[in-house]
Amino acid sequence: MTDLLTPPILLTPPPSAPVVVGLDTALGSASSSGTGIASSAGWCESVGYRNAKKPLTGLPHPQRATELEQLAKRILLAVKSPTLVVMELPAPSRAGGGSHERAWLWWELYRQLTRADIPVALMAPNQRALYATGKGNAGKTAVVEGVTRRWPDWSTGGDDNLADAVALMAAGMDWLGAPFAKVPAVNRAAIDKAQWPTVVAS
Repeated sequence: MTDLLTPPILLTPPPSAPVVVGLDTALGSASSSGTGIASSAGWCESVGYRNAKKPLTGLPHPQRATELEQLAKRILLAVKSPTLVVMELPAPSRAGGGSHERAWLWWELYRQLTRADIPVALMAPNQRALYATGKGNAGKTAVVEGVTRRWPDWSTGGDDNLADAVALMAAGMDWLGAPFAKVPAVNRAAIDKAQWPTVVAS
């Protein structure tokens, strides 16, 4: 795959006003959307691998490596160069196929973002759920409902990856002192538990 000497993907110049992007990493398939991306600029979208006839995890390794690299590039081009990216930490214990590939994708996105000097914050799945719903063990449906109710300007269409990304983005804006909506103290406790960068460009 990509070695440590590979130059970073060139991202666009940072915006003039602070922009936060939430990033919920997923591979995507014919039946699932892929990586959820939500921007404080008012949009959200998903980017994933979708080929019903040739699942990513069933491809020969050389082709799989190429597809993963292309997927990472497409995600990074969608993210652009925000003031802050809030990524959901992987959950190694979570069941499901493609764990090996998902781990590579997560680390490649993190590596490319940090190499481009974009500050990255990290939130665990239970912290993201806590911020969205007030309960760290909230399920996907509860998170989607919480996001729809609290941040209706971001249309997720019921997609849990997009809802997760919106919650991550909203937490980042809250941490910067510019929340889109006031959340209860129990929800906001998630911010104290997350990992935030030491420096963020103004």
